[in-house]
Amino acid sequence: MTGGLKNRGKSKADVDERRMAVEEYAATKLPHIGSYSFDPLLAEKNVENMIGCLQVPLGFAGPLAVKGDHAKGEFLVPMATTEGALLASVNRGCSAITAAGGANVVIIKDEMTRAPVFRTKGVRDGQRVAKWVDDNYDVVKRTAEATTSHGKLLSIKPFASGRSLFLRFSYDTGDAMGMNMATIATEAASRLIEKETGAVLISVSGNMCIDKKPAAIDSILGRGKLVLADVTVPRAVVEERLKTTVAKAVETNYRKNLVGSALASSLGFNAHVANIIAAVYLATGQDPAQVAEASMAMTNCEDADGDLYVSVRLPCLELGTVGGGTRLPCQKEALSMIDCVGAGKVKRLAEIVAALALAGELSTLAAQSAGELGKAHQSLGR
Repeated sequence: MTGGLKNRGKSKADVDERRMAVEEYAATKLPHIGSYSFDPLLAEKNVENMIGCLQVPLGFAGPLAVKGDHAKGEFLVPMATTEGALLASVNRGCSAITAAGGANVVIIKDEMTRAPVFRTKGVRDGQRVAKWVDDNYDVVKRTAEATTSHGKLLSIKPFASGRSLFLRFSYDTGDAMGMNMATIATEAASRLIEKETGAVLISVSGNMCIDKKPAAIDSILGRGKLVLADVTVPRAVVEERLKTTVAKAVETNYRKNLVGSALASSLGFNAHVANIIAAVYLATGQDPAQVAEASMAMTNCEDADGDLYVSVRLPCLELGTVGGGTRLPCQKEALSMIDCVGAGKVKRLAEIVAALALAGELSTLAAQSAGELGKAHQSLGR
């Protein structure tokens, strides 16, 4: 049906031709998909077989007060979603955090990983290869970094099972999310290792990275930005704005996010962090598939002398302010709302996203502890 079409045709005419072919094949019309405001050339590195664009409703949450090392002040944060009640809830959390003086946010770790898998002759040979990599780290580092002007190799950690040897490469990727950068650099280094040791490279991605899947290694070691955020909300704010009590919020978090998550063997000990991350990722041009790792957050609540202490640990915020979808016009505009366009802004973005996740957790826990979750969705989301 489309065999004669150019799958990477970049012009508006190419896009229109493909869309009309799809309309004919599917016996439908796609007027909204065919209506968009930018030159398809801008999306040439983002999609193949382009037939148009999807529009997702965009709103904002805030003002949200953030006290980070890179993000300081109050922000109106863009969120794209089709889930009614989500922004209303997050907005309430922002209000409570701002009334409490703002969210404290710190970035603990910043590393993008890629882990190739090699076939060795056995366990002793695998250890020989791992030792060669350790002994020749500087050579491997130079080979990897020769492929990029921005990435820096930080470490290589070996993991072995039988004849399989995994080498977990960790990089500083600057303001890019850095997955492509890490892959290209790691492949070059892996070819060197293969040549020098005789180990056979099976795949540049051996699932010890681990990308686009929730996994304990990412939860423990982190991938992308490992970020912590917390706030102490005065009891009066809890009762007046969140319509619950400190005791109820603490117990709900304990029985839901800790006991319930453990009983379910969940890797995410939180209420709905994925909701917040997905909405911001869609709005700002991040890779939405990486919500899988970002969902592995842990939320804690404590009674702090009558006030409510709430924190979130986000081990896998994989995001960027250059490259990928951040180049697209709508996404760039959304990033501009929080002054996160271009170089030097990725840590600012990570801190804002972490604070927003905290706001979402705070409000949802309050709603659930007060028995209002169903009511909110009935009035706003149906």
